[in-house]
Amino acid sequence: MKVVYVADTNEEDREGIKQYLELSGYEVQAFEDLHALQLAVTRQVPDLLLSEVHFTDGDGFNFLKKLRQTSTFPVIFVTARASESDRILGFELGADDYVCKPFSTKELVLRVNALFRRIDYSTSDSYTGSTWMMGNSTLQLDEVSHLFSIDGNQITLTAAEWRIMSYLVSNSGILITRSQILENCFDYSFESYDRIVDTHIKNIRAKMGPLGSEWIETVRGYGYRFAGKSVTGVQ
Repeated sequence: MKVVYVADTNEEDREGIKQYLELSGYEVQAFEDLHALQLAVTRQVPDLLLSEVHFTDGDGFNFLKKLRQTSTFPVIFVTARASESDRILGFELGADDYVCKPFSTKELVLRVNALFRRIDYSTSDSYTGSTWMMGNSTLQLDEVSHLFSIDGNQITLTAAEWRIMSYLVSNSGILITRSQILENCFDYSFESYDRIVDTHIKNIRAKMGPLGSEWIETVRGYGYRFAGKSVTGVQ
């Protein structure tokens, strides 16, 4: 049974989410402040965190920024902070999804289910990993062992970044539009979310180092293309 943490100062929202998730078969722990959440994460790393941004004892954005220094488990913000700048900031800090209040609890649970399906699929035994070359640089991606490296240097990706990277690599050499990334990696395709794709790509490139923009090419006005040449594995 997957463990989901729900953190929200609003008791009605917190308990409503908790109830729906439990009915869907998840083990849920709920928290009303960041201090209690931090203690829980220290004791047991969850499979997923659903979190507000505003808390009486801190800021959810700052919490995620610190969390991403050591943890990669998926995080979905469920918050009243609904501006575009807040959504972009959430993704820049490593969120896997961003749901604005008021929201449909049923839709939220569907998003949670979809996220876990993608994670479970990408880590299934049917995927054996692959090795890619670009010039003198070597990239290895193995989602069974959850390892990603360039020239032997291991790179840590969030769940959302894994989905995007895997999708680009599995379509190496093919132009992938932002809409395709949204539809295949996030289960939604609203045009307003195009910037979120760009934000994730920016984060992935930064982690990949100086050659990030060469491994993942920008096709202006259209989308992105993975430029590696297959040595082994998926082509």
